[in-house]
Amino acid sequence: MKFVIKHEIEGRIRIHLVQPRMSFHQADTLLYYLENLDQVVSAKVYEKTADAAVVYTGERAKLLAALRRFDYRTAAVPQGALENSGRALSAAYREKLIWKVVWRTCSKWLLPAPVRAAYIALKSISYLRKGFCCLAKGRLEVPVLDAAAVGVSILRGDFKTAASVMFLLGIGEILEEWTHKKSVGDLARSMSLHVGKVWLLQDGKEILTDASRVRPGDRVVVHMGSVIPFDGTVAAGEAMVNQASLTGESLPVQKEADGYVYAGTVVEEGELTVRVKEVSGSTRFEKIIAMIEESEKLKSAVESKAEHLADRLVPYTFFGTVLAWLLTRNITRALSVLMVDFSCALKLAMPITVLSAIREANHYRITVKGGKYLEALAAADTIVFDKTGTLTKARPTVKEVVPFSDGSAAEMLRVAACLEEHFPHSMAKAVVRAAKEQQLEHEEMHSKVDYIVAHGIASYLGEKRVVIGSYHFVFEDEGCTIRKEFQARFDQLPTEYSHLYLAIDGELAAVICIEDPVREEAAPVIEQLKKEGLKVVMMTGDSERTAAAIAARVGVDEYDSEVLPEDKAGFIQKEREAGRVVVMVGDGINDSPALSAANVGIAVSDGAEIAREIADITIAADDLRGLVALRRLSRAMMKRIHQNYKAILGINGALILLGMGGMIQPTVSALLHNTSTLAISLRSMRNLLPAEEEGVEPAAVPAAANP
Repeated sequence: MKFVIKHEIEGRIRIHLVQPRMSFHQADTLLYYLENLDQVVSAKVYEKTADAAVVYTGERAKLLAALRRFDYRTAAVPQGALENSGRALSAAYREKLIWKVVWRTCSKWLLPAPVRAAYIALKSISYLRKGFCCLAKGRLEVPVLDAAAVGVSILRGDFKTAASVMFLLGIGEILEEWTHKKSVGDLARSMSLHVGKVWLLQDGKEILTDASRVRPGDRVVVHMGSVIPFDGTVAAGEAMVNQASLTGESLPVQKEADGYVYAGTVVEEGELTVRVKEVSGSTRFEKIIAMIEESEKLKSAVESKAEHLADRLVPYTFFGTVLAWLLTRNITRALSVLMVDFSCALKLAMPITVLSAIREANHYRITVKGGKYLEALAAADTIVFDKTGTLTKARPTVKEVVPFSDGSAAEMLRVAACLEEHFPHSMAKAVVRAAKEQQLEHEEMHSKVDYIVAHGIASYLGEKRVVIGSYHFVFEDEGCTIRKEFQARFDQLPTEYSHLYLAIDGELAAVICIEDPVREEAAPVIEQLKKEGLKVVMMTGDSERTAAAIAARVGVDEYDSEVLPEDKAGFIQKEREAGRVVVMVGDGINDSPALSAANVGIAVSDGAEIAREIADITIAADDLRGLVALRRLSRAMMKRIHQNYKAILGINGALILLGMGGMIQPTVSALLHNTSTLAISLRSMRNLLPAEEEGVEPAAVPAAANP
């Protein structure tokens, strides 16, 4: 790639690409390439000027070399990564806004007065129609107020005031629509399915392959706890499927042969073989957009309150207008009151504040599925953590495999990996990763795998039953035994590791020792959450010994060990019944009931698909500090909403008094009212948190994400 350096300071560089023009696709391709360079902290690409701004660490020469290597044709970009980026949407709305201002200016100075009056009268019809339709339905709401303000101005021959009111209302509508669509688009993109690998069924065998290689007509196997990667029909199997992410249904739906399943839904129980119909990612994106637009998930209580308050205030505005005319017998003063309404600002500023907060959360690699969850998080007083993969690192590692049979450690690891690779849990991933590092290849040598939530996995090797999981599952539920000659070895197992037990045909075959180190940031994050007024609880299925050690290191207020999924959900339910607002943070299949039971369920992005789908919020897997930023973001959002209430009531109340006193004309009243509304709305679009919040680095955000 040829480029010139336009500006440079230490750690930051702005370049200009030597090319005649840059398309949206090229801009997104370059942005993806830059964001995935190891030394790049953040990047923005500006397609209009063919510029790129890069914040980086490390050697300047290394970055320049990487930039020179870039080529649009060879850049490796995953399928679907560039779809629906939002860049084109932002460009379209920018042009809309510019065109509206240019047209307003040109028509004001270039059109003859009669032509301009006719144009204004024609344009007012849409506002009048909306007002009459609202009245016909028996509702006295904002469209009626807008129609009255425009209609009375035109009847008085005051086309200048009518034009100003419609212009400012139009600008407000564009900004609201732009912000809303941008926020919904950003949210939908972060919720969109990004499937890397799938189990493809070929010649009766399951083969792990890239999703990009799957074609319509292929059959893929979806195990319990996994996301269905494509739209299609059920070729075999039976399962309960959670479709809440698309339909909002709270209960899972039974799917069996010939039933239709949708990409992005989750198999909660059972297993399905799906005959693929659609492989396009845009289908999934469009479905999510439709779901968000049609559902009430984006509506927080304060948004609903603002809308209801806005509609309730309309009759009072009309009453104030009539009162002003009765007291002064001056139509100008009465119109000055009519030009002012609280509802426009309330209905515009509050949703923009919430949607902007959701958009801002994406800067910190946090996906929020609705404003009501941010509102609940701001009011929360208790936060519950799962341990494995949440307070501990998302990448536990196998430190040792201790055999308790005639088989070697490598053979036992190979068997364990063969079973574990079917299920998305951090411990399972550690086993599979260890086998891969030791180059232990295997074929599918077992029968159907059964996953027992919070316990383990069971299957058959020929005629022999094989189980792998917790001590409780292997020894108490399954009744497995230890050969006498290995008892001493068992008693000397290292206590500093978590243990995964593998048994074959009723006898312990191996113990896999897994190191699950605590995250470096866990203790500071918990300390900060306490300062934010939250009681911190840890709940884990691990042993009392391990749980006590972790709890002491990270500093939780209380903990509970050896708990089952229903125990976590039960604890949360009791807390809620006691009047507390509870947040649950987890990453596994066994956390799903607790995530559903909490006021706000937060999943770690590297965890099980079902946890991410059920959760209300998803945070990046590599840094818990996002939780602190999220808490502060939610409280800052509520603070701004309350500030907006005060500003709207104060400004519009003052304008009404000034109008009734004859101190301002209707045109000035309309101008000040609409200007203040836009000012409050634009302020509501600003970020709530500083660029760097307590060490939490915002994710690199595409230039298109910033209107």
